[in-house]
Amino acid sequence: MTSTSSTSPTVRLTVAQALVRFLAAQHTERDGTRQRLIGAMWGVFGHGNVAGIGQALVEYADVMPYHQGRNEQAMVHAAVGYARQSNRLSAHAVTTSIGPGATNLVTGAALATVNHLPVLLLPGDVFAARPADPVLQQLEVPYAGDVSVNDCLRPVSRYFDRITRPEALIPAALQAMRVLTDPVDTGAVTLALPQDVQAEAYDWPAEFFAERTWAVRRPGADPAELAAAVTAIRAARRPLLVAGGGVHHSRAEAALAEFAEATGVPVASTQAGKGSLPHDHPQDVGGIGHTGTATADELARTADLVIGVGTRWTDFTTASGTLFAHPEVRFLNLNIAPGDGHKLAGLPLVADARSGLAELTGALAPHGHRVADSYVTAYTEDKERWEQRVDACYEARDPGVRPTQPQVLGALDAIVDASDIVINAAGSLPGDLHKLWRARSRDQYHLEYGYSCMGYEIPAAIGVQLAAPGRPVWALVGDGTYLMMPTEIVTAVQEGLPIKVVIVQNHGYASIGGLSESVGGERFGTAYRFPAGDGTHTGAPLPVDLAANAASLGMRVLRAKTVGELREALAEARAADTPTCVYVETETADTVSQAPPAQAWWDVPVAETATRPSAIKARELYERQVSTRRRHL
Repeated sequence: MTSTSSTSPTVRLTVAQALVRFLAAQHTERDGTRQRLIGAMWGVFGHGNVAGIGQALVEYADVMPYHQGRNEQAMVHAAVGYARQSNRLSAHAVTTSIGPGATNLVTGAALATVNHLPVLLLPGDVFAARPADPVLQQLEVPYAGDVSVNDCLRPVSRYFDRITRPEALIPAALQAMRVLTDPVDTGAVTLALPQDVQAEAYDWPAEFFAERTWAVRRPGADPAELAAAVTAIRAARRPLLVAGGGVHHSRAEAALAEFAEATGVPVASTQAGKGSLPHDHPQDVGGIGHTGTATADELARTADLVIGVGTRWTDFTTASGTLFAHPEVRFLNLNIAPGDGHKLAGLPLVADARSGLAELTGALAPHGHRVADSYVTAYTEDKERWEQRVDACYEARDPGVRPTQPQVLGALDAIVDASDIVINAAGSLPGDLHKLWRARSRDQYHLEYGYSCMGYEIPAAIGVQLAAPGRPVWALVGDGTYLMMPTEIVTAVQEGLPIKVVIVQNHGYASIGGLSESVGGERFGTAYRFPAGDGTHTGAPLPVDLAANAASLGMRVLRAKTVGELREALAEARAADTPTCVYVETETADTVSQAPPAQAWWDVPVAETATRPSAIKARELYERQVSTRRRHL
């Protein structure tokens, strides 16, 4: 037992009880709107947290809502979905036991940190006092007595601390809140809690539990950087703006529309930025990069100034350094993170996306700056041609046939409105969605493509539904992704969350199968089929029934064998007030219309030497493509 020497009022609580009380008193505020920072806590309990955090949640169930998860990684995904839908202004905490429960957090933590989305991780840890050594699930490291499996979380966390004494919680908890609410530093935050320390009592300063509000900053641009940005935009003849996820995080959509309408600059979007303008906005030219539209990618190849807003310029966006081909192309990066502002040797404009766009629009207004009418006409006509290609992919003249994957999207497109939210993360669907989906609202398109984590969609849909009650939330999953993490269907059923899961069955990893074929891998190991006797799995499809699996977990399931049945099932699912699954097997034959191919390259290295013809041919193509890469200096 320990106590504080302060003469101020104190409250005697365990470390776990104090942490729950503290978290319940934290708030964020931006633009005059205040809300709870930690909206709820997820938990799977074991010996490492059941008597600490578990007991504390019972003690304070009236101030800290609790959600029961089935898989630790999935709980983080649900928390991330909630944080993104909440514009990073509210987050969830996740508690686990020490051991496998803690290490199961690593993938979810990496996803959160890569995507700059806040989540608080509270794994149990081995005994700080070491009454026995080793204890159950303790990792013995001969050269370091203070290492546990929780140290796996260090490289995927934006802040990490291990609370080995009760009083250490005070500065650590405050630092954790600072990072969670920082637009630049946010991501996964880990406070590792030794199981004995969680249950230890301490006399806490009463002010530790006072309500605290963390202001989320909207910094404006430096005047010199703003002036340089205005000069660059005025000098450009073929500017292109690339909207990234920072546009959404900042709620800068209206400011972006005002800038685009005033200047005529076309707006392409990354996976995270899609929906920054609605699909029918005159300046919206769709997704950019390897999974982008022909319209956006051709504009990128000829742009002399590329204005990145809230994007970190991943290889999919830049087509691995081959997309921006104009010999004099320059970059202007409006980003709240200085590191991203300096990428591609660009002019940095370090500011909040909404503040920066408003300042740019205001600074350009006195000059009446606008791109040439001929430029607007050209990209408008290109956009119309691309929309015709989308219509052709969506169209299914015969409602009695099995749909293609684009036709599945077309059927969904026909029944949704601006209130629907569509979630996806991995497989072949992200490419089709980025090219084809017509986003109707700022938050309809929810693609996790920073980490592209299979298994994200269903738990994320739960988090999104918690943040957006009353709105239709769709998790689009392929069979490969579904098999990774269907467990949280049970959570949706338990809590009565009416998420809609669309399972697209194509018997394997379709995206990686196509990639494997293109790089000489001959689709090896990518199909869900029986062995063929020659070392490959190219026999008959496996007799799995994913629809029956979903039903066994408590979900209502609608099977659709044809385009017509799919349309009816999707409409029924959208109207449902309970968790509902639509199961559809897609047509994959080469003769059937599929999505347009990639409009830009992506660097996946190919074997430099091989004897099989497919690999030799793939290497020849690779060398031609990689020769076009350039470093923007």
